[in-house]
Amino acid sequence: MIYARVQSWLPGWLYRYLLHFDTVLEVSVRDFAATIPAGTRVLDAGAGEARHGRYFAGHLYTPVDLAIGDTTWDYTQIQALADLTALPFRSNAFRAALNIVTLEHVREPQQVIGELARVLEPGGRVLLVVPHEWEVHQAPHDFFRYTRYGLRHLLDQAGLEVERLDPVGGYFRLMSRRLLNGLQFFPGWAFPLAALFLALPALLLPLLDGLDKEKNFTLGYVCVARKPEAA
Repeated sequence: MIYARVQSWLPGWLYRYLLHFDTVLEVSVRDFAATIPAGTRVLDAGAGEARHGRYFAGHLYTPVDLAIGDTTWDYTQIQALADLTALPFRSNAFRAALNIVTLEHVREPQQVIGELARVLEPGGRVLLVVPHEWEVHQAPHDFFRYTRYGLRHLLDQAGLEVERLDPVGGYFRLMSRRLLNGLQFFPGWAFPLAALFLALPALLLPLLDGLDKEKNFTLGYVCVARKPEAA
């Protein structure tokens, strides 16, 4: 993967600066984990390689996946092989749930959100990270992109209350990311030359991101929603 090559070339702080979306994603999961009472059940729906499990060492972490998204991944850490439209858990079973850059890979996103709402206990919360401006990935299992309005609609329909829904960067961070995407078209000996040409504007563009006040060109969204307390 191109980002692994970039990461090997750059110091950690610079990689985190350039790969802003990835950094925000990790921080959001870490901070979300810190708000969940220790010892409670946490569902990672669409967990893939369960790499977020390290943030939930003090919880009853349950990673679930259908294990078809990426043939190169190691799915041995998942605890249940399941379709997210029909989770094999009783209602109100989990204190919290994650759905991290997974909702674009399901054919029936409304059903998935409904299942997450069902298995959450009243007062439980879900963290979602979804793409907005993103390349096709994990083909052919790549179906949707989400605006803030579309995601809010899905959550409203499932009876979940949005606590926060934040764009991850704006136009200039998006353009920076796209320049880094361009490196994949320069294999072999051409890669270092392309990196010199593309990396400098990719480094400078995020400094202008404050000019995009509306963030309608964002790479994606981080959302936290809550299941209402029982009446």
